[in-house]
Amino acid sequence: MADEIHTGGCQCGAVRFRVEGKLGDASVCHCRMCQKASGNFYLPLVSVRGAKVAWTRGQRKRFQSSNAVWRGFCGDCGTPLTFEAPDGMALAIAAFDRPEGIAPTIQWGTEAKLPYVDRVPTLRGEETMNDSDEASYLADLVSYQHPDHDTKTWPPEER
Repeated sequence: MADEIHTGGCQCGAVRFRVEGKLGDASVCHCRMCQKASGNFYLPLVSVRGAKVAWTRGQRKRFQSSNAVWRGFCGDCGTPLTFEAPDGMALAIAAFDRPEGIAPTIQWGTEAKLPYVDRVPTLRGEETMNDSDEASYLADLVSYQHPDHDTKTWPPEER
């Protein structure tokens, strides 16, 4: 598709984006700065160099994590959104409304890869609701996260 369109945003819906054009390389970065910026084992990113990025709701806040890189995030909920370097910007893959179609093809920063990351796929897996006996709150759980699509009726009425 020549004119690809991708949308996404933060979990609270205060910041939304639209990408027009082909996405670039998708990667996973294990460097310590990406670990800290995402609060996770690694940070999956996709380059948007060459595509048109528009912030359709709100604006990201930014933190300069090094002399060359800025990290964008939602100032309300903290969702990591961008990696901004002199050679272009990348967006957090999981911030897209349809992240399942953006598959990483390389890992960077492997010198900082946590020693147990490769074993995670071998761990026993359970669906969320299988824990309802231990976490009884799950039966009545109501998500306040923004839906994975643009909507004119967000945010919902006061909770």
